[in-house]
Amino acid sequence: MNETATLAKYAANFRYEDIPQEALARARNTLCDTVGAIIFGFGLPWSQMIVDYARIYGPGGRSRILGPGGGPVQPPMAALANGALGHAFELDGAIKPSSGTHPGATIFPALLAVAQERGLGGRDLITAFVAATEVMVRIAMATKKSNEHRGFHAPATTGPFGAAVGVGRLLGFGEPKMINALGIAASLSCGLVQFSRSGTGGMVKRLHFGRASESGVLAANLAERGFTGPHDIIEGEFGFLRVFCDEFDLTKLTAGLGQTFMTMNIYMKRFPCHGTGQAPLQALQELQARHQFGAADVEWIDVGGPPDMVDRHNILEPKDPMLAQYSVPFAVALAFFRDPKDPRSFDDAAVSDKGILELCRRVRLHAEEKAGGSTATVTITLKDGTVLKERVTQVKGTPALPPDRADVHEKFTLLTRHLPSKKMDEIFDRLQAMEAERDFDWLTV
Repeated sequence: MNETATLAKYAANFRYEDIPQEALARARNTLCDTVGAIIFGFGLPWSQMIVDYARIYGPGGRSRILGPGGGPVQPPMAALANGALGHAFELDGAIKPSSGTHPGATIFPALLAVAQERGLGGRDLITAFVAATEVMVRIAMATKKSNEHRGFHAPATTGPFGAAVGVGRLLGFGEPKMINALGIAASLSCGLVQFSRSGTGGMVKRLHFGRASESGVLAANLAERGFTGPHDIIEGEFGFLRVFCDEFDLTKLTAGLGQTFMTMNIYMKRFPCHGTGQAPLQALQELQARHQFGAADVEWIDVGGPPDMVDRHNILEPKDPMLAQYSVPFAVALAFFRDPKDPRSFDDAAVSDKGILELCRRVRLHAEEKAGGSTATVTITLKDGTVLKERVTQVKGTPALPPDRADVHEKFTLLTRHLPSKKMDEIFDRLQAMEAERDFDWLTV
């Protein structure tokens, strides 16, 4: 049995009873966090373009886009829209150690869309989410993230696998249909990171997540009808790993399968910016909590971190809020003038704010040897010669310092404060007890 078949067999036979209680809690928190991100993302201009498209081309369905007047539409369009909305403002969680996967924004929208269409309940949905996360993250770990080093956007390449497996599990696929769903999903992998080089077109980064989720719905629906895909699509000669990656590790595909739960590696972002900005911002806030200084006192800010931070995120003059979130210097500079935890801080006015931009140009990045994605060293040189330094090796919200229900609710409330609090609290509480839900018709805004 090859690796693709092994993963398909695992997902097809996965049961709710197989999930440890701590993994169930992490999954519930992740889905609450994702719903909050989708609801906030709904109102953004680039999101509205996708929502408009989904409404026009997907009428007549039972699936909901999570925003005022956001449905109903057909499942593929709901998955497309909610996936893009979930990543619309760098608010959704990812995986630590970094694997280039975002289970919430790529898997959950597909599951919700199909569950609403077919009247499926919470126990089935959370089981499908965990099964899909276990498969998708292992595929991503096998890439050694070299797909992204080649210029592919990693979540867009692995996301279709996760969404397809999740929908397949939700629909009760046996092994043959599950392996076909994987085989189809690989041909739907896409997404390039040229936006990080060009300095333009940051909207496409959000689209990648929606397309991944939509692709999973397509792959699973075709497999359900008997459509076939290559049965060795992950490890084959012209399969996913060999085509998309410069290097890969086949052993990661099945390592610990059934014993080690990758779901426990999902983390919750505290700041609405790219994952590489989380540790520097935490370090800065810890310095600010101990010392009294402001932007006017700063001569230079030096930030050390992983090589990817320097290679991809050293954007000193971002052209729009999306590239501002992708820029570590900008996020650090913004934290001196605005609340870096509030996504509303990263608006058009911030991108043109002379004070933020001037300080941004005085933030220098450098690579630290063997630095991981949760590591950063921030050194601040003040104009009076004082040097302040803080090193972060564990980011709050990551598996090492995981969020609890109260942390997730605090963020959920911040993201949804523009809507009636009673309704939002009800949604949060029902998601936290989702196994009791017989369907998801109630999940609408």
